[in-house]
Amino acid sequence: MKLATVENRTRKVPLGDRVAIADTRWTRLRGLLGRPEPQEGEGLLIVPSRGVHMMGMRYSLDVVLLDGAGTVVALYPELPPWGKTRMHRGARVALELPAGSIERTGTSTGDLVDWSPAERTAPV
Repeated sequence: MKLATVENRTRKVPLGDRVAIADTRWTRLRGLLGRPEPQEGEGLLIVPSRGVHMMGMRYSLDVVLLDGAGTVVALYPELPPWGKTRMHRGARVALELPAGSIERTGTSTGDLVDWSPAERTAPV
């Protein structure tokens, strides 16, 4: 699986330097299900996505929904296992981060988030 470095450009703060990119049907469907809880610097970028569910998950996540330009359109801090987001018409990407990341970084609706490919890959 490809990795990305993700930054909140508005606040000039990194959101993750080991964020896996789920951009195939299988990787989007699986998401973080059955994987260990992400640590600081880790996460999952789901492309495309208008919202997520936490069915089968064992831990909470922060979920940031972005439009096609990378603008934050919705935030779901500490979304619990079995929870779900609304489907957001303007969302194109979901960023799943360790719980507490939104608060720690001060990420807010309207912030601009960008990502670039990392030089390494992660196991699928």
